[in-house]
This record gives sequence, structure tokens and C-alpha cells, in this order.
Amino acid sequence: MATSLNGKKIAILVTDGFEQAELTGPKQALEQAGAQTHIISAERGEVRGWDGTEPADSFAVDLTFAAANAGDYDAVLLPGGVVNADTIRIDEEAQQLTKRIADAGKPVAVICHGAWLLISAGLVQGKTLTSWPSLTDDLKNAGATWQDKEVIVDGQLVSSRKPDDIPAFNREFIKLLAG
Repeated sequence: MATSLNGKKIAILVTDGFEQAELTGPKQALEQAGAQTHIISAERGEVRGWDGTEPADSFAVDLTFAAANAGDYDAVLLPGGVVNADTIRIDEEAQQLTKRIADAGKPVAVICHGAWLLISAGLVQGKTLTSWPSLTDDLKNAGATWQDKEVIVDGQLVSSRKPDDIPAFNREFIKLLAG
């Protein structure tokens, strides 16, 4: 991708159990376009990804949810993974960080089960998005319109369903960030 994201900083919010490809694919594309990424989690140390149902690699945490300042970031990326999404959605600090970034009109990019955090943070009402199909009822019950597409852009919200959608997701997220 020829688009330049030099000077852009992206917050990647995860806990243990995130779908590894949903972090590494977008992170690599963002960095290749010139953006700086920070992995942010509940605690310092490392977080562990998953490849489907199998444990995968560990990644260093740059900041905690509590220490991160929404004003320092140009966007937030929320990878999925059932374990990660179920844990992060009830973390008040993760909710508030995401909400502050969204309320500032900055892009929010979400894949798969990551949309659970958006539901818990009250950010899907009136929005159109996609996700892993098992979240359909949750999103509809929270006031969103759900569609089965590889990527949907609704204002500053970019959403995708699964790792196979990452090329389209990256393209649309980077295009939105580039303005």
C-alpha cells in the first residue's frame, strides 16, 4: 500500500486469547504504511495470542489501559478472539479508552468478536457493522444493523468478520486513517 501514515499512532487493545492473525496482519500493514502501533492491555508484561483454539505467540505490552491517554492516539484497533473479547469487554478502562477515542471522532477498527467491547462501551447504537456471525443477535439487540460482508465502513467505524477478511479490512482502515 502506497498510502503514508507517517506520524499516526494506533492503539491496539487486547488481553490474552486474542486471535493472533487479527493483531499481526493489521499491525504489519499499519507499520508498513508508516504508523506507530502500541499494544495496550490490562497489565504490563506480555499477552498471548491464539491461532483458532490453540495458544500461539506472546507479545510485549507497551502500556496498560489505565496508563494510555486517548489523546495520544489517532485510532484504535480491536482484534477479536473469543477469550480476549469476553475478557476485554468487561474491563472498564478498556471501555473508557475506546469510548474516548471514538468520541473524539477518530477511527475505531474492529474484527470478529472484538465488537463485544463496542457493545459494552455503548458505541454501536445506529451503526452498521459486521462481525463473526455469532455476534449478530448481540449487535442487533444493542441497536446496530448487522450485515454479512468482509468489511464495512460506517463513518469512523471499520469492521470485519474474520482473519480471511484482513486484506480488505487493512485496505479500508488505512484509507480511513489517511483521510
